[in-house]
Amino acid sequence: MKVLVINCGSSSLKYQLIDSETEQVLAKGLCERIGIDGALTHQPAGKGKIKSEPAMPDHKTAIGIVLEQLTDKENGVVESLDEIGAVGHRIVHGGEKFTKSCIITDEVIKEVEECSVFAPLHNPAGLIGVRACQELMPNLPMVAVFDTAFHQTMPEKAYLYGIPRKYYDEDGIRRYGFHGTSHQFVSGEAAKMLGKDIKDLKIIVCHLGNGASVTAVEGGKSVDTSMGLTPLEGLIMGTRSGDLDPAIIEFIANKENKTASEVVNILNKESGVYGLSGVSSDFRDIKAAENEGNKAAGAALDAFIYRVVKYIGAYAAAMNGVDAIAFTAGVGENDDATRAEICSYLGYLGAKIDSEKNDVHGEAAVISSDDSRVALLCIPTNEELMIARDTVALVK
Repeated sequence: MKVLVINCGSSSLKYQLIDSETEQVLAKGLCERIGIDGALTHQPAGKGKIKSEPAMPDHKTAIGIVLEQLTDKENGVVESLDEIGAVGHRIVHGGEKFTKSCIITDEVIKEVEECSVFAPLHNPAGLIGVRACQELMPNLPMVAVFDTAFHQTMPEKAYLYGIPRKYYDEDGIRRYGFHGTSHQFVSGEAAKMLGKDIKDLKIIVCHLGNGASVTAVEGGKSVDTSMGLTPLEGLIMGTRSGDLDPAIIEFIANKENKTASEVVNILNKESGVYGLSGVSSDFRDIKAAENEGNKAAGAALDAFIYRVVKYIGAYAAAMNGVDAIAFTAGVGENDDATRAEICSYLGYLGAKIDSEKNDVHGEAAVISSDDSRVALLCIPTNEELMIARDTVALVK
Protein backbone atom coordinates (compact mmCIF):
# COMPACT_ATOMS: atom_id res chain seq x y z
CA MET A 1 0.00 0.00 0.00
CA LYS A 2 1.14 3.53 -0.80
CA VAL A 3 0.55 5.95 2.08
CA LEU A 4 0.56 9.73 1.81
CA VAL A 5 1.86 11.34 5.02
CA ILE A 6 0.78 14.93 5.63
CA ASN A 7 2.22 17.28 8.27
CA CYS A 8 0.53 20.69 8.25
CA GLY A 9 1.86 23.83 9.90
CA SER A 10 0.12 27.19 10.03
CA SER A 11 1.69 28.29 6.73
CA SER A 12 3.51 25.14 5.61
CA LEU A 13 2.87 21.55 4.59
CA LYS A 14 5.38 18.69 4.57
CA TYR A 15 4.55 15.47 2.76
CA GLN A 16 5.93 12.06 1.88
CA LEU A 17 4.53 9.27 -0.24
CA ILE A 18 5.72 5.95 1.21
CA ASP A 19 5.46 2.42 -0.14
CA SER A 20 4.46 0.61 3.04
CA GLU A 21 5.69 -2.80 1.84
CA THR A 22 9.26 -1.69 1.09
CA GLU A 23 9.12 1.39 3.37
CA GLN A 24 10.72 3.33 0.51
CA VAL A 25 10.00 7.05 0.17
CA LEU A 26 8.64 7.46 -3.36
CA ALA A 27 8.48 11.26 -3.17
CA LYS A 28 8.68 13.99 -0.57
CA GLY A 29 8.34 17.72 -0.47
CA LEU A 30 7.51 20.93 1.30
CA CYS A 31 4.96 23.67 0.62
CA GLU A 32 5.92 26.97 2.24
CA ARG A 33 4.44 30.46 2.53
CA ILE A 34 0.88 29.18 2.16
CA GLY A 35 -1.49 32.14 2.22
CA ILE A 36 1.31 34.52 1.23
CA ASP A 37 2.87 33.81 -2.17
CA GLY A 38 3.64 30.09 -2.15
CA ALA A 39 6.80 28.02 -2.66
CA LEU A 40 7.06 24.32 -3.43
CA THR A 41 10.00 21.91 -3.20
CA HIS A 42 9.18 18.48 -4.65
CA GLN A 43 11.62 15.58 -4.80
CA PRO A 44 10.78 12.26 -6.46
CA ALA A 45 12.94 9.31 -5.38
CA GLY A 46 16.23 9.19 -7.28
CA LYS A 47 15.87 12.73 -8.64
CA GLY A 48 16.94 16.18 -7.57
CA LYS A 49 14.76 18.76 -5.89
CA ILE A 50 12.25 20.51 -8.15
CA LYS A 51 11.42 24.04 -6.99
CA SER A 52 8.52 26.22 -8.09
CA GLU A 53 6.42 29.09 -6.81
CA PRO A 54 2.75 28.28 -7.50
CA ALA A 55 0.08 30.43 -5.89
CA MET A 56 -1.06 28.80 -2.62
CA PRO A 57 -3.79 30.93 -1.08
CA ASP A 58 -4.80 28.12 1.28
CA HIS A 59 -3.94 24.56 2.37
CA LYS A 60 -6.56 23.00 0.12
CA THR A 61 -4.86 24.56 -2.91
CA ALA A 62 -1.46 23.44 -1.62
CA ILE A 63 -2.60 19.83 -1.21
CA GLY A 64 -4.15 19.94 -4.68
CA ILE A 65 -0.77 21.05 -6.07
CA VAL A 66 0.96 18.22 -4.16
CA LEU A 67 -1.41 15.67 -5.70
CA GLU A 68 -0.73 17.13 -9.14
CA GLN A 69 3.02 16.72 -8.55
CA LEU A 70 2.62 13.12 -7.43
CA THR A 71 0.68 12.25 -10.61
CA ASP A 72 2.66 14.49 -13.00
CA LYS A 73 3.71 12.64 -16.16
CA GLU A 74 7.30 13.85 -15.97
CA ASN A 75 8.08 14.10 -12.26
CA GLY A 76 5.25 12.11 -10.69
CA VAL A 77 5.57 8.73 -9.00
CA VAL A 78 2.05 7.32 -9.45
CA GLU A 79 -0.15 7.18 -12.53
CA SER A 80 -3.30 8.11 -10.62
CA LEU A 81 -4.48 8.89 -7.10
CA ASP A 82 -6.16 5.48 -7.07
CA GLU A 83 -2.72 4.03 -6.24
CA ILE A 84 -2.74 5.82 -2.88
CA GLY A 85 -4.37 3.62 -0.25
CA ALA A 86 -4.56 5.95 2.76
CA VAL A 87 -3.46 9.28 4.22
CA GLY A 88 -1.75 9.65 7.60
CA HIS A 89 -1.95 13.05 9.30
CA ARG A 90 0.31 14.32 12.06
CA ILE A 91 -1.76 15.93 14.80
CA VAL A 92 0.19 17.64 17.58
CA HIS A 93 -2.12 17.46 20.61
CA GLY A 94 -4.53 14.67 21.44
CA GLY A 95 -5.00 15.52 25.12
CA GLU A 96 -6.13 12.58 27.24
CA LYS A 97 -8.72 11.56 24.64
CA PHE A 98 -6.26 9.88 22.29
CA THR A 99 -3.87 7.26 23.63
CA LYS A 100 -3.04 5.90 20.18
CA SER A 101 -3.50 6.65 16.48
CA CYS A 102 -7.03 6.34 15.10
CA ILE A 103 -9.15 6.44 11.95
CA ILE A 104 -10.40 9.99 11.38
CA THR A 105 -14.16 10.41 11.76
CA ASP A 106 -16.36 13.46 12.34
CA GLU A 107 -16.26 12.66 16.07
CA VAL A 108 -12.44 12.52 16.03
CA ILE A 109 -12.29 15.90 14.27
CA LYS A 110 -14.59 17.38 16.92
CA GLU A 111 -12.42 16.05 19.75
CA VAL A 112 -9.19 17.29 18.10
CA GLU A 113 -10.84 20.72 17.87
CA GLU A 114 -11.49 20.57 21.62
CA CYS A 115 -7.79 19.83 22.20
CA SER A 116 -6.87 22.97 20.25
CA VAL A 117 -7.00 24.93 23.49
CA PHE A 118 -3.64 23.28 24.32
CA ALA A 119 -2.16 23.71 20.82
CA PRO A 120 -3.83 26.78 19.26
CA LEU A 121 -1.33 27.07 16.40
CA HIS A 122 -0.79 23.41 15.55
CA ASN A 123 -4.10 21.56 15.91
CA PRO A 124 -6.16 23.91 13.73
CA ALA A 125 -3.45 23.69 11.04
CA GLY A 126 -3.53 19.90 11.20
CA LEU A 127 -7.30 19.88 10.82
CA ILE A 128 -7.09 22.19 7.81
CA GLY A 129 -4.95 19.52 6.16
CA VAL A 130 -7.43 16.79 7.13
CA ARG A 131 -10.42 18.66 5.70
CA ALA A 132 -8.56 19.57 2.52
CA CYS A 133 -7.63 15.92 1.93
CA GLN A 134 -11.19 14.82 2.65
CA GLU A 135 -12.48 17.20 -0.01
CA LEU A 136 -9.91 16.21 -2.62
CA MET A 137 -9.84 12.46 -1.82
CA PRO A 138 -13.29 11.84 -0.29
CA ASN A 139 -13.25 8.04 -0.34
CA LEU A 140 -9.76 7.53 1.07
CA PRO A 141 -9.32 6.32 4.69
CA MET A 142 -7.45 8.83 6.83
CA VAL A 143 -5.61 8.32 10.10
CA ALA A 144 -4.64 10.78 12.84
CA VAL A 145 -1.26 10.15 14.52
CA PHE A 146 -0.74 12.22 17.66
CA ASP A 147 2.51 13.68 19.04
CA THR A 148 1.14 13.21 22.55
CA ALA A 149 -0.25 9.66 22.28
CA PHE A 150 2.96 7.73 23.06
CA HIS A 151 3.25 9.58 26.37
CA GLN A 152 -0.23 8.67 27.57
CA THR A 153 1.33 5.70 29.41
CA MET A 154 3.01 8.09 31.87
CA PRO A 155 1.88 7.41 35.46
CA GLU A 156 -0.02 10.06 37.38
CA LYS A 157 3.02 10.84 39.55
CA ALA A 158 4.93 11.85 36.40
CA TYR A 159 2.29 14.00 34.71
CA LEU A 160 0.72 15.93 37.60
CA TYR A 161 1.82 19.50 38.32
CA GLY A 162 2.05 20.76 41.89
CA ILE A 163 -0.93 23.10 41.49
CA PRO A 164 -4.48 22.82 42.89
CA ARG A 165 -5.94 19.51 41.74
CA LYS A 166 -9.04 21.23 40.31
CA TYR A 167 -6.97 22.60 37.40
CA TYR A 168 -6.28 19.05 36.29
CA ASP A 169 -9.73 17.66 37.08
CA GLU A 170 -11.62 20.55 35.46
CA ASP A 171 -9.26 21.88 32.80
CA GLY A 172 -6.92 18.99 31.96
CA ILE A 173 -3.79 20.91 32.95
CA ARG A 174 -1.06 18.27 33.21
CA ARG A 175 2.11 17.19 31.44
CA TYR A 176 1.38 15.64 28.04
CA GLY A 177 4.75 15.49 26.27
CA PHE A 178 5.51 15.79 22.57
CA HIS A 179 7.77 14.28 19.87
CA GLY A 180 6.00 11.03 20.78
CA THR A 181 6.16 9.63 17.25
CA SER A 182 9.93 10.15 17.21
CA HIS A 183 10.50 8.70 20.68
CA GLN A 184 8.39 5.65 19.82
CA PHE A 185 10.23 5.06 16.55
CA VAL A 186 13.73 5.53 17.98
CA SER A 187 13.16 3.38 21.07
CA GLY A 188 11.84 0.61 18.82
CA GLU A 189 14.87 0.88 16.53
CA ALA A 190 17.18 0.85 19.56
CA ALA A 191 15.77 -2.50 20.66
CA LYS A 192 16.22 -3.90 17.14
CA MET A 193 19.84 -2.69 16.98
CA LEU A 194 20.58 -4.35 20.31
CA GLY A 195 18.81 -7.55 19.27
CA LYS A 196 16.62 -7.47 22.39
CA ASP A 197 12.93 -7.39 23.21
CA ILE A 198 11.94 -3.78 23.98
CA LYS A 199 9.86 -5.10 26.89
CA ASP A 200 13.12 -6.02 28.63
CA LEU A 201 14.84 -2.65 28.14
CA LYS A 202 15.11 0.71 29.87
CA ILE A 203 15.90 3.30 27.19
CA ILE A 204 16.44 7.05 27.34
CA VAL A 205 15.80 8.78 24.02
CA CYS A 206 17.34 12.22 23.48
CA HIS A 207 15.55 14.01 20.62
CA LEU A 208 17.92 16.95 20.19
CA GLY A 209 17.19 19.57 17.57
CA ASN A 210 15.70 23.05 17.38
CA GLY A 211 12.89 21.49 19.38
CA ALA A 212 14.32 19.09 21.93
CA SER A 213 13.04 16.57 24.46
CA VAL A 214 14.17 13.56 26.48
CA THR A 215 11.98 10.54 27.19
CA ALA A 216 12.30 7.61 29.57
CA VAL A 217 11.02 4.45 27.86
CA GLU A 218 10.61 1.42 30.10
CA GLY A 219 9.40 -1.83 28.57
CA GLY A 220 8.46 -0.02 25.38
CA LYS A 221 6.28 2.54 27.18
CA SER A 222 6.91 6.20 27.92
CA VAL A 223 7.10 6.66 31.68
CA ASP A 224 8.33 10.27 31.70
CA THR A 225 9.26 12.99 29.24
CA SER A 226 10.67 16.49 29.45
CA MET A 227 8.01 18.51 27.59
CA GLY A 228 4.82 19.35 29.44
CA LEU A 229 1.42 20.90 28.83
CA THR A 230 3.06 22.53 25.83
CA PRO A 231 6.45 22.01 24.12
CA LEU A 232 7.85 24.94 26.13
CA GLU A 233 8.79 22.87 29.18
CA GLY A 234 11.98 20.87 29.54
CA LEU A 235 15.30 21.35 27.77
CA ILE A 236 16.75 24.62 26.59
CA MET A 237 15.99 24.54 22.84
CA GLY A 238 16.54 26.58 19.70
CA THR A 239 14.23 29.44 20.66
CA ARG A 240 12.35 27.96 23.67
CA SER A 241 13.47 28.64 27.22
CA GLY A 242 12.67 25.25 28.68
CA ASP A 243 12.30 24.94 32.47
CA LEU A 244 12.29 28.16 34.47
CA ASP A 245 10.90 29.71 37.65
CA PRO A 246 7.31 30.71 36.73
CA ALA A 247 7.73 33.93 38.74
CA ILE A 248 10.02 35.11 35.92
CA ILE A 249 6.93 35.66 33.77
CA GLU A 250 5.45 38.13 36.25
CA PHE A 251 8.83 39.80 36.78
CA ILE A 252 9.38 40.48 33.06
CA ALA A 253 5.73 41.48 32.56
CA ASN A 254 5.97 44.10 35.32
CA LYS A 255 9.42 45.35 34.31
CA GLU A 256 8.65 45.77 30.61
CA ASN A 257 4.90 46.45 30.86
CA LYS A 258 3.98 43.33 28.91
CA THR A 259 1.09 40.91 29.19
CA ALA A 260 1.65 37.32 30.29
CA SER A 261 0.95 36.24 26.69
CA GLU A 262 3.64 38.58 25.37
CA VAL A 263 6.16 37.17 27.85
CA VAL A 264 5.26 33.57 26.93
CA ASN A 265 5.79 34.54 23.29
CA ILE A 266 9.33 35.68 24.25
CA LEU A 267 9.90 32.36 26.01
CA ASN A 268 8.77 30.47 22.91
CA LYS A 269 10.36 32.50 20.12
CA GLU A 270 13.18 34.64 21.50
CA SER A 271 14.77 32.46 24.15
CA GLY A 272 16.71 29.17 24.25
CA VAL A 273 20.17 29.11 22.70
CA TYR A 274 19.06 31.94 20.40
CA GLY A 275 18.30 34.23 23.30
CA LEU A 276 21.32 33.14 25.33
CA SER A 277 23.83 33.46 22.49
CA GLY A 278 22.35 36.42 20.64
CA VAL A 279 23.59 34.66 17.50
CA SER A 280 21.08 32.18 16.09
CA SER A 281 18.71 29.32 16.88
CA ASP A 282 20.79 27.08 14.60
CA PHE A 283 23.32 25.11 16.65
CA ARG A 284 25.79 25.12 13.73
CA ASP A 285 25.86 28.92 13.71
CA ILE A 286 26.35 29.02 17.46
CA LYS A 287 29.23 26.53 17.29
CA ALA A 288 30.88 28.62 14.60
CA ALA A 289 30.52 31.70 16.78
CA GLU A 290 31.98 29.84 19.77
CA ASN A 291 34.97 28.79 17.67
CA GLU A 292 35.50 32.46 16.81
CA GLY A 293 35.70 33.33 20.51
CA ASN A 294 32.09 34.30 21.24
CA LYS A 295 31.77 33.52 24.96
CA ALA A 296 27.98 33.95 25.04
CA ALA A 297 27.66 31.34 22.30
CA GLY A 298 29.84 28.92 24.26
CA ALA A 299 27.80 29.52 27.42
CA ALA A 300 24.58 28.83 25.50
CA LEU A 301 25.87 25.48 24.26
CA ASP A 302 27.16 24.56 27.72
CA ALA A 303 23.75 25.32 29.23
CA PHE A 304 21.99 23.23 26.58
CA ILE A 305 24.28 20.24 27.17
CA TYR A 306 24.03 20.56 30.94
CA ARG A 307 20.23 20.47 30.82
CA VAL A 308 20.28 17.32 28.66
CA VAL A 309 22.67 15.66 31.12
CA LYS A 310 20.41 16.53 34.06
CA TYR A 311 17.39 14.93 32.40
CA ILE A 312 19.35 11.77 31.54
CA GLY A 313 20.35 11.49 35.19
CA ALA A 314 16.79 12.09 36.37
CA TYR A 315 15.38 9.41 34.10
CA ALA A 316 18.07 6.88 34.96
CA ALA A 317 16.97 7.40 38.58
CA ALA A 318 13.26 7.27 37.74
CA MET A 319 13.67 3.91 35.98
CA ASN A 320 16.21 2.64 38.54
CA GLY A 321 18.73 2.06 35.76
CA VAL A 322 19.20 2.42 32.03
CA ASP A 323 20.25 -0.07 29.35
CA ALA A 324 20.58 2.28 26.37
CA ILE A 325 20.75 5.98 25.59
CA ALA A 326 19.81 6.95 22.03
CA PHE A 327 20.55 10.27 20.32
CA THR A 328 18.33 11.47 17.48
CA ALA A 329 17.06 14.51 15.51
CA GLY A 330 19.20 17.22 13.90
CA VAL A 331 21.78 17.73 16.65
CA GLY A 332 21.55 14.23 18.11
CA GLU A 333 22.10 12.52 14.76
CA ASN A 334 24.74 14.80 13.27
CA ASP A 335 26.77 16.51 16.02
CA ASP A 336 29.34 14.00 17.27
CA ALA A 337 31.06 16.61 19.46
CA THR A 338 27.87 17.40 21.37
CA ARG A 339 27.13 13.69 21.81
CA ALA A 340 30.65 13.17 23.18
CA GLU A 341 30.34 16.09 25.59
CA ILE A 342 27.00 14.84 26.92
CA CYS A 343 28.42 11.34 27.40
CA SER A 344 31.45 12.72 29.23
CA TYR A 345 29.13 13.34 32.20
CA LEU A 346 27.82 9.77 32.29
CA GLY A 347 30.75 7.90 33.81
CA TYR A 348 28.73 7.21 36.96
CA LEU A 349 26.42 5.06 34.82
CA GLY A 350 29.35 3.11 33.40
CA ALA A 351 28.63 4.67 29.99
CA LYS A 352 31.68 5.01 27.75
CA ILE A 353 31.69 6.51 24.27
CA ASP A 354 34.08 5.30 21.55
CA SER A 355 35.47 8.29 19.67
CA GLU A 356 35.92 6.35 16.41
CA LYS A 357 32.46 4.79 16.52
CA ASN A 358 31.03 8.22 17.39
CA ASP A 359 32.32 9.67 14.11
CA VAL A 360 28.94 9.19 12.42
CA HIS A 361 26.54 11.75 11.02
CA GLY A 362 22.97 10.85 10.18
CA GLU A 363 23.61 7.10 10.33
CA ALA A 364 22.40 4.42 12.72
CA ALA A 365 25.31 3.21 14.83
CA VAL A 366 26.36 1.90 18.24
CA ILE A 367 28.76 4.57 19.49
CA SER A 368 29.67 3.12 22.89
CA SER A 369 32.89 1.25 23.65
CA ASP A 370 32.81 -2.53 23.99
CA ASP A 371 33.16 -2.33 27.79
CA SER A 372 30.42 0.29 28.27
CA ARG A 373 27.73 -0.83 30.73
CA VAL A 374 25.18 1.30 28.87
CA ALA A 375 24.69 1.08 25.10
CA LEU A 376 25.07 4.49 23.44
CA LEU A 377 23.34 4.79 20.08
CA CYS A 378 22.94 7.23 17.22
CA ILE A 379 19.61 6.60 15.48
CA PRO A 380 18.09 8.81 12.75
CA THR A 381 14.45 9.46 13.54
CA ASN A 382 11.73 8.86 10.97
CA GLU A 383 8.42 10.26 12.13
CA GLU A 384 6.89 9.98 8.66
CA LEU A 385 7.61 6.25 8.50
CA MET A 386 6.11 5.80 11.97
CA ILE A 387 2.97 7.64 10.80
CA ALA A 388 2.82 5.44 7.70
CA ARG A 389 3.18 2.27 9.78
CA ASP A 390 0.39 3.33 12.14
CA THR A 391 -1.80 4.25 9.18
CA VAL A 392 -1.37 0.88 7.46
CA ALA A 393 -1.99 -1.00 10.71
CA LEU A 394 -5.35 0.75 11.12
CA VAL A 395 -6.67 0.69 7.55
CA LYS A 396 -5.67 -2.84 6.48
